[in-house]
Amino acid sequence: MKRGLLIFCLLLLPLAAHAIDARQFADPKQQEAYDTLTAQLRCLVCQNQTIADSNAELAADLRRQVYEMLAKGQSKEEIIQFMTDRYGDFVLYKPPFTAKTGLLWLGPAGFLLLGLWGVFWVIRQKKAAADPASGQAEKLAKIRRLLDEGDAS
Repeated sequence: MKRGLLIFCLLLLPLAAHAIDARQFADPKQQEAYDTLTAQLRCLVCQNQTIADSNAELAADLRRQVYEMLAKGQSKEEIIQFMTDRYGDFVLYKPPFTAKTGLLWLGPAGFLLLGLWGVFWVIRQKKAAADPASGQAEKLAKIRRLLDEGDAS
């Protein structure tokens, strides 16, 4: 039984080796550029993953495309430009601040400020409703003024 399990595991071992995406590079600079680019590009079908981290078929295709473009001698900037021309700024894991992406960058801060203003406003309203002395003093002054006007007539 143990021998059969061992043979089965040994037969499956080549499948695990096949799953690894091994790339051969001419020099270490290309390997570094490949690693940098795959960490900067977003997988378009995954949620919040780079193409280096994703197991999706599209991510594998994009990794292959990056590898082929590097092998042809294209620079990182040219590859990023190609990807953004083809897929838009969404393909970048950290998109640049532009007019189109401004809401994405400033939206969270705006919602935070709006929330803080709302909390401040609610606290102020509750404080005004809970402090009857401030409203009472104004009412007493108005009543005295009306009484004084009534006595004068």
